[in-house]
Amino acid sequence: MWSTFIVQDEESRPTAAAGGGAGALAGMMAMRSGGGKRRTRTSSPSGEALSENQEGKIKLAFFVATVGITLTVLGVGTEFWVELSQSKGFYSNQTCLVAHYGLWKVCTKMLWVTDVSPERQSCGPLDLPGESNCTYFKFYTTGENTVLFQKTPAKNLTVMSAMMAIVGLFLMLMGAICIIMAISKGVEFFLKPASVCFTSSGVLVFLSIIVFHQSVLSFLASDNSILLHHELSWSVTCVGCAGAMLVLAGVLFLILALPYSPWEKCLPCKNNDS
Repeated sequence: MWSTFIVQDEESRPTAAAGGGAGALAGMMAMRSGGGKRRTRTSSPSGEALSENQEGKIKLAFFVATVGITLTVLGVGTEFWVELSQSKGFYSNQTCLVAHYGLWKVCTKMLWVTDVSPERQSCGPLDLPGESNCTYFKFYTTGENTVLFQKTPAKNLTVMSAMMAIVGLFLMLMGAICIIMAISKGVEFFLKPASVCFTSSGVLVFLSIIVFHQSVLSFLASDNSILLHHELSWSVTCVGCAGAMLVLAGVLFLILALPYSPWEKCLPCKNNDS
């Protein structure tokens, strides 16, 4: 009798173990499915999370802002904001002088008159071969002003233009950080401050160009005895395009931050009866 009971008990243990293992496995699967459902519900709380479509739009607008930032850095870091040139026969019959400067540095270049086109009244252009010399503005360090063509650049206006450009670059950096946080965290909260940063930086870039142009006009008016031909160069073009792209990126981020689609408000879809 005892042997029969022991055999039956040993035979029932694997069956119970198998049943218990199947029950545990089913419980784990149920917990997994339940946990997955809970994670799915919490990953998109009341429209605050970013969908794939909206994240793609944010990345596209951020690409526009990145191009604007790159053009701003290129324009601010170069010294081709304005080109100045005298008449061909002012300096001597063999050489003539041209100059160009930006926010930080001024460069002069001595050209041969024979290389200048006969149809051109002033010296230039800058791409002609010649001896060049570049120096940084001393009024950032020692406070001394620079004399160029017996004229002195407007120190205050040049410094103001440079400061506006630096503040604009700082706002661009803050806007880029906000967009990176918005994409990594998956929330729309950072889109509005990013819009403010990029729009403000674009406006500051435009103001920097305007103030710099006023400094050039003040420089030309400092001595009327020497006539100079001047024109804004490609660095200003880069900065101007950058300002437009930054303002555009700021507007796009503001539109993406709205709780509704402006296109649906302006152009509501018509229900087609089938």
